[in-house]
Amino acid sequence: MLRRYRDGWGDAAAEAEVMEYVRSHGYPVPRVRSATRTEMVLERLSGPTMLEAVAAGLLDPVRTGATLARLLHALHALPPRDGHATSAPRDDDAPSALRDDDTPSVSPRDDGTPSTSPRDPVTRVLHLDLHPENVIVTPQGPQVIDWSTAEEGPPGLDWGISAMILAQVAVDSADFRAEMARATLVSLLAHQHDGPSALTEEGLVEARRRRAANPTMTVREVELIGVAEELIRSLTDPGPTA
Repeated sequence: MLRRYRDGWGDAAAEAEVMEYVRSHGYPVPRVRSATRTEMVLERLSGPTMLEAVAAGLLDPVRTGATLARLLHALHALPPRDGHATSAPRDDDAPSALRDDDTPSVSPRDDGTPSTSPRDPVTRVLHLDLHPENVIVTPQGPQVIDWSTAEEGPPGLDWGISAMILAQVAVDSADFRAEMARATLVSLLAHQHDGPSALTEEGLVEARRRRAANPTMTVREVELIGVAEELIRSLTDPGPTA
């Protein structure tokens, strides 16, 4: 499968390098056959996107959110690339095998809230665009595509971007996917670890800033960012305790 970049946009060779790095550590991405700065030839995958699978009734939103969480945990458990500082990984962040089962074997965080204090100062490979349209459901399991925005950084930012993308759809009353997106978001946030790979206050704030500055966003999508952030906070706020 040929993927070609628009002139002056992106770097296919850099994207291919990230993909081959995570693939070498067992992360599920298509094999890169060849790449230059402007185009990349990828292994052809068989199967629908996760969004298409949900629309067709092959997946439900709860399983979809759990799978997205599992993919984020597994990605953030990989060792960083050479030249990127990191702290030692925690035992509870080790990735479970990426099985094609219903839900990952994870324990929810105690209260599910974004952290208001810094977590371990880890740096990991981040996808920064992980949502149901960028996961292909193959007979061998989920495969993550479109690594053009990948970079190194704190895992909380990856969670923030994924949550914001889902929340922006969830709060759009004119979008037929809103109910599905909300259920997926609820499941995603419910499957966080009590460790570095989870939503943080810093990650959510930076995700909002980046989404607002994204030149591909429509005026309507930008208008929904504030309400989307409120939804995420409402879903992670434990509320008053007795």
